[in-house]
Amino acid sequence: MNDNKEMLGTAPIGKLLFKLAIPTVVAQLINMLYNIVDRIYIGHMPGDGSLALTGVGVCMPIIMIVSAFAALIASGGAPRASICMGKGEQESAEKILGGCFTLQLIISAALTVVLLLWNEDLLLLFGASENTIGYATDYMSIYAVGTVFVQLTLGMGAFITAQGFAKTGMMTVVIGAVSNIILDPIFIFGFKMGVKGAALATILSQAFSCVWVLAFLCGRKTYLKLRKESLRLDGKLVFPCVALGLATFIMQGSESVISVCFNASLLKYGGDIAVGAMTILTSVMQFAMLPMQGIGQGAQPISSYNFGAGNADRVKKTFKLLLTVCVIYSCVMWGAIMLFPTVFAGIFTPDPELIAFTANALRIYCGALFLFSIQIACQMTFVSTGNAPCSIIVAIVRKFVLLLPLIYIVPKLVEDKTMGVYLAEPIADVIAVIFTAILFAVQFRKSLNKLNTNRKEIIR
Repeated sequence: MNDNKEMLGTAPIGKLLFKLAIPTVVAQLINMLYNIVDRIYIGHMPGDGSLALTGVGVCMPIIMIVSAFAALIASGGAPRASICMGKGEQESAEKILGGCFTLQLIISAALTVVLLLWNEDLLLLFGASENTIGYATDYMSIYAVGTVFVQLTLGMGAFITAQGFAKTGMMTVVIGAVSNIILDPIFIFGFKMGVKGAALATILSQAFSCVWVLAFLCGRKTYLKLRKESLRLDGKLVFPCVALGLATFIMQGSESVISVCFNASLLKYGGDIAVGAMTILTSVMQFAMLPMQGIGQGAQPISSYNFGAGNADRVKKTFKLLLTVCVIYSCVMWGAIMLFPTVFAGIFTPDPELIAFTANALRIYCGALFLFSIQIACQMTFVSTGNAPCSIIVAIVRKFVLLLPLIYIVPKLVEDKTMGVYLAEPIADVIAVIFTAILFAVQFRKSLNKLNTNRKEIIR
């Protein structure tokens, strides 16, 4: 166990990132199946498959909020725990783990109550129409019951990866995703449950993953152990985790707000087919983005541990390698989407009209994907080094300062109003990447200089 910990501070960066990133990338790709496999099966349902797909797509903003609350705790708590490990503060790291676990239970209970009581009102607010609200409420009423499993799986799973146990973290999502793939056709088609079956398959799969995560964190192999005496909420340790996690929370939580705005504008200009296309666009974007986030999660333990240990050189090398890998991947994905948009659209629906419409929109919506790797690398490194203010700033600028207004401004400036809504995404991405790169260049240099200064003082 100590060897696993010391590896973060001594092993070659390239070899270490490969070892940690491959399982996390695989985990992210598999985790993506949770979000898109339901849509694939539902989109191919006989009869009203396209409308059902749109109805489930309307549920995605709410699901994003649930995931965002898990990220609020995990994306701040896991790096803080890694930094404590780098400083040799084992007890503080375990108190962070226990406090975050307790906080997630409280949040899960609150979310479950809200979703069970007001899911129909929220779905109508988020863009459901008379044609799709029935499918949306069928899915959401069942999904809400499994909120606690989603919260604990996503939230506590991050603490496994943060210790360097990337393969174990990967198994968390493998167990759930494989279960979901098996259960989906059984419930949807075998038991003829439709979208209710898709929701039931998802929450059961998350429950299996949750059991795996908690069993590991309470077991013998983990370095940070979930102990009864560490479950108390210590504000001095937990609140900084929440502050650091705010950036990821804003990025993910704001997706729900953005989705509402997208769906409302698209429904106004293009009707149900435009909203249905948006469901596919966000699925393809997830396919493109999640591997980069997986690479970032693989780099996080290395950056956080060495930042805590005061090793500026290893922090710098980790970022450079992270940026290089993300840029290469994003360029390859961008090229594939631009060349074969109908292939990506056809995965989710057999409807030729929806495929043709989506293919055109996909090229526009993902137009700046090749640049977004810079945003991901900088954002993940801000979080890994505990820079909460900057990580929050870049999240707010991209979503609220840029994208939100552009969703309403761009359609008024172009002839095709519907495609103008989709065009807001790449315009916001280009401006956000420029802003983030400049801010990161300044702040990262300051952080490294501070580490070098502190290290020299210790040596003296």
